[in-house]
Amino acid sequence: MKIYTNKNGAIKSELFDEALALTKNQVENLAVGVEFVSAFKIKALNKRIRGINKVTDVLSFPMLEGEKFEFLQACEEERDPFSSELYLGDIVICLRRAKKQAKDFGHSLERELAFLALHGFLHLLGFDHMKPEEEKEMQSLAEKVLAKFGLTRGKDV
Repeated sequence: MKIYTNKNGAIKSELFDEALALTKNQVENLAVGVEFVSAFKIKALNKRIRGINKVTDVLSFPMLEGEKFEFLQACEEERDPFSSELYLGDIVICLRRAKKQAKDFGHSLERELAFLALHGFLHLLGFDHMKPEEEKEMQSLAEKVLAKFGLTRGKDV
């Protein structure tokens, strides 16, 4: 998994690899963009894209469409002809909001950034949380990945 980002080392690709394994999306040479932005920038994006004029913690911009679980295997024709990468899309995280949420929840910034990145990544894989059962599924998947890496909720590090 290749992560294109403006903050190298902030998100470990192993988190995304584990999410891919849990969702049965075993596809090689994937790429995703993760950008850390100001509250001003994410508010502007949120207003322009979703019509919501407020700061949010994370936004996702999928490049591919499909149903969750195993849809990536059907996207081979979408690979970049030069790099052979399959680009899933972009995740935009408000660093200021992440810092506040980490403090409010009593856990590390690393945990909060990982959670937000995973949340965005699951959206890129076709997951959503419009219904309570969908939200529970997304939350459960993210928590399983975070637990594997010792990034548990409320663990003040």
